[in-house]
Amino acid sequence: MDADVTDSAGTPADPDLPAGDTPQGRSQGRSQEEPGATDSKEEPEPGAVPENDAPQDSGDEGEAGAREDSEGDGGDGDQHGSDGKSAAGAQTWADHPKDGSASRRKRPWLRWAALGASFLVMISAGAGWWLYKKLDGNITTDTSAAAELKVYEKERPTPVVMDAQNILLIGSDSRSGDNREYGRDDGGSQRSDTTILLHLAADRKSATAVSLPRDLMVEVPKCRTGDDKETREQFTQFNSAFELGGTACTIRTVERLTGIRIDHHMVVDFNGFKDMVDAVDGVEICLKEPIDDKDARLELPAGRQTLNGEEALGYVRARKTLGDGSDTERMERQQRFLGALVNKMQSNGVLLNPTRLYPVLDAATKSLTTDPGLDSLRDLYDLVRSMRDVPTDQVQFLTVPRQPYRQNVNRDELVEPDASELFMQLREDKPVAVVPADELKEKEEEKEKAQDEKPDDAGSDSESPTPTPTYSGSSAADDLCEQ
Repeated sequence: MDADVTDSAGTPADPDLPAGDTPQGRSQGRSQEEPGATDSKEEPEPGAVPENDAPQDSGDEGEAGAREDSEGDGGDGDQHGSDGKSAAGAQTWADHPKDGSASRRKRPWLRWAALGASFLVMISAGAGWWLYKKLDGNITTDTSAAAELKVYEKERPTPVVMDAQNILLIGSDSRSGDNREYGRDDGGSQRSDTTILLHLAADRKSATAVSLPRDLMVEVPKCRTGDDKETREQFTQFNSAFELGGTACTIRTVERLTGIRIDHHMVVDFNGFKDMVDAVDGVEICLKEPIDDKDARLELPAGRQTLNGEEALGYVRARKTLGDGSDTERMERQQRFLGALVNKMQSNGVLLNPTRLYPVLDAATKSLTTDPGLDSLRDLYDLVRSMRDVPTDQVQFLTVPRQPYRQNVNRDELVEPDASELFMQLREDKPVAVVPADELKEKEEEKEKAQDEKPDDAGSDSESPTPTPTYSGSSAADDLCEQ
């Protein structure tokens, strides 16, 4: 009879065993397969019927029917006894999971979900690494300039404020390669079309960009040429330094002129600038008059408008048909446009949005040639991150104080002592203020009037603290349509 009970109950480990099967068959089957197993009568499960109280005749039709009823109502029928008592929350043997088969049926889904998530993480990490290496590989390192500067290290200025940064930005006007469409190809020779000394304050609360006129008359030191020859020291216009001795010669000329140690440099070509403007979806400007300049390939109506990269390049390079045609006025236009570009990047969250920042970085890195200290994406990212919290009204642009050269009105010379004072402020990381030209003129007139009205016997105690030097210029917060 025991054999019949075991067969009808099924194997204890069988996952297909119906939930209503009585525990007696389980216990008997387990005792046959596992000799010495603990008798369930000694420690019965709460609410379970002891084995010796259950009918053992598997042939009894009444008991078989009872078992069927038990299966139909979840096993709560005869298993609770004839009095029908069922304590709330009492757990019967039939309520227990039999062998964890339900959990095993869920685990494959969990495993597949985990594998899918791991796969996505691996894909994302791989894509991120590929993008990083791509941007990093775009940058060209200027090792020759670093080597030449090392040769002339004893002649170079000593840094005064260690945490401040002075970066020389050079816009190349080479007409070779991709830039051929902007003028004749002169065999690859190049001059610095635009040169800006960018000073980042040590506390990173301000940034001052000083334009150096290409026609400024300066002392250019002896420099090594591309064929390893040495040029003579000469007094000539500033942009000749780049043509004679490249970046290193330009850096040494700026250091001699200003007394400021140049920490890093970047050379940007035409197409790089154009692509950066396109990457931020254009930059808005305002024109008081329409422009029709065939040399600059530029035709624009008057009023507020957004320039794409091609138009922006023509706008900052146009000279003959805008204003008085001077290089000074063109530099001021370049400064205002760069301010608008900075403002566009900050106001639209480009610097904080990886999706929007990537095309900007891609365009920038493709066009950049830098010193070894800035030739990696990590170096450039750290630089941009240090600047992203600078208020736009503290991103200032000005041209070094200059006036027409006395011996040639088509050239420039420094205005002293204004220029030396500016260089000292930057060298010592002291504040500099810029205001529009007309506002500066009003301030100067007010200052002269105050000096005339000042009593002759006024003592030094009445003197106010030395004011912050103020220069004609603009900030990134200025609206070009209000100029």
